[in-house]
Amino acid sequence: MKFTLEAKDKGSNARAGVVETAHGNIQTPIFMPVGTAGTVKAVHQHELVQDIQAQIILGNTYHLYLRPGLDVLQKAGGLHKFNHWDGPILTDSGGYQVYSLTEVRKIREEGVTFRSHIDGSKHLFTPENVMDTQRVIGADIIMAFDECTPYPCEYSYARKSLDMTHRWLKRCVDRFDSTQPLYGYEQTLFPIVQGSVYKDLREKSAEVIASFNRDGNAIGGLSVGEPAEEMYAMTEVVTNILPQDKPRYLMGVGTPINILENIALGIDMFDCVMPTRNARNGMLFTQNGIINIKNEKWKDDFSPIEAESDLLVDQIHTKAYLRHLIRSQEILGAQIASLHNLHFYLWLVKQAREKIIAGTFYDWKEKMVKVLGQRL
Repeated sequence: MKFTLEAKDKGSNARAGVVETAHGNIQTPIFMPVGTAGTVKAVHQHELVQDIQAQIILGNTYHLYLRPGLDVLQKAGGLHKFNHWDGPILTDSGGYQVYSLTEVRKIREEGVTFRSHIDGSKHLFTPENVMDTQRVIGADIIMAFDECTPYPCEYSYARKSLDMTHRWLKRCVDRFDSTQPLYGYEQTLFPIVQGSVYKDLREKSAEVIASFNRDGNAIGGLSVGEPAEEMYAMTEVVTNILPQDKPRYLMGVGTPINILENIALGIDMFDCVMPTRNARNGMLFTQNGIINIKNEKWKDDFSPIEAESDLLVDQIHTKAYLRHLIRSQEILGAQIASLHNLHFYLWLVKQAREKIIAGTFYDWKEKMVKVLGQRL
């Protein structure tokens, strides 16, 4: 993997670049649709390419490990062939999912023992077998195994967890570097900065992660309930330390405003389930603010879903029709709303990239932040 920094904004730390992978190039800043179980919910792969213009998608190690399982994925030739997605794929390590299974998991130095949410069966994730699992999945970019601490989190626990995450990282790197890709193309490993909302821990972690000199770096443990101001503060601490010539991935973030503010702090890559999850519940993100399409006011509104959008479904379907579909729990409603929100997120980061290259990002961002939070 190679990262080329193409431009920096004049009024902020925002950057525009290109990440080169075996399955194609990614123009940054970028939003990555989440395909937890090998699919972006309610969206077909050709729509991801043609309508949304997604450049990279995510898979989840925890979910893919449990179902369909590693045997099926390896027989298929990896996730790219299994789901017929030809572009880059990133997999998270399953650390966040294991973290969320508070009642059915046990963390110790060896790794994490947990019970499947599907059938209650017992499993063990270690830094080593998580690397092996991601080799089988075959993602272009894979994540180190870490512990995502909750919010709020006692300082003593955050420090203890961080030290273990760093020890796990060394084991991940050793295993990754001593094994080979399975499908004839290169993979790359991103370490993850942790440290909760404690400045000194974040600084320490960023320095440790940078010392491993991998092709890119991730920031985890944010967007887990902390105020947005805390997220931005911790992101700024970390981006001031992580190397300039490596892509920076802020995991699990977030709202359109979160994305713009973090781009301004020097983040290059984002993912979040919000655009698709909220879409299925009738929340639409638009260039003019947020629409709850279930509201009565849209019942007989026969204007396009979003007149400013160049997405086909936004142009040919009306707000009234989409409201009807969502309230009737029709599958088509979830499909249209998911297409809309993902298209908007990709439009937003594309606009950000253009403004960064033009040197006008900061002023544009300030105007957009005021607009995007409005409820229409």
